[in-house]
Amino acid sequence: MIPPRIPVTPDQIDRVIATFYGAIRRHEVLGPVFAAHITDWPAHEAKIAAFWRNAILYERGYDGSPMRAHLQAGNVQARHFPDWLALFDETLRRSLPDDAARAWSALAHRIGAGLRMGVEGMHRDAAMPPVLR
Repeated sequence: MIPPRIPVTPDQIDRVIATFYGAIRRHEVLGPVFAAHITDWPAHEAKIAAFWRNAILYERGYDGSPMRAHLQAGNVQARHFPDWLALFDETLRRSLPDDAARAWSALAHRIGAGLRMGVEGMHRDAAMPPVLR
């Protein structure tokens, strides 16, 4: 059995995700972006919790492509990622011990950077060089 990447439990992951998406629904910028696509919030939260349990605990219950989902949404823009990450960081800080919150935040920022670059790439002029920050 592979030890978890971050010392969190499945219940802690579920609580973080539920708290985070509660905050997303109230956020003036991100709320409408998500609401345009999600009609079943419990199912969405369960899918995202499965993603994080796979990424952190190495459980194999997630089947999806975050990059494809963000690109197909059509209304996700690179400028949304700083707000998303700030809200996620706040949720982690409030929900977990400091070490676990910092480790999960670092992982979320790495994943977020990749997703942001993919979204930027989709919306940029093909003649322009990619932004690698």
